[in-house]
Amino acid sequence: MAPVKEAVLTDKAPKPLPGIYSQAIKAGGLVFVSGAVPMDPETLQLIPGDIQAHTHQCIKNLKAILEAAGTTIENVVKVNVFLASMDDFAKMNEVYMTYWGDVKPCRTCVAVKTLPLNTDVEIECTAVL
Repeated sequence: MAPVKEAVLTDKAPKPLPGIYSQAIKAGGLVFVSGAVPMDPETLQLIPGDIQAHTHQCIKNLKAILEAAGTTIENVVKVNVFLASMDDFAKMNEVYMTYWGDVKPCRTCVAVKTLPLNTDVEIECTAVL
């Protein structure tokens, strides 16, 4: 019997913490991508810059994982955005709107108390394979 789920791993996005989570899981014709922070995949450090630079890097990391899974950002159906402050909502959206193609995915955006490495944004998504 084929496995119900398959882990996705690429060196073009930051490595997951060993034994804690996968970059993504393929299951049931979908790929579920873990939250991406604005981390450089080579240095494993947060990139410098503002919420807009950070949003670009998060989405760049998501794109790399989606491609490794065998799909593209155009096939994303659901996005969850986590912000450290809703004051960044408009600036994040300026960048966000340049992605995802003509039909934007469903989305939730919430402010949270603290994000990993005290960053200002984390983004996760689900896509069709």
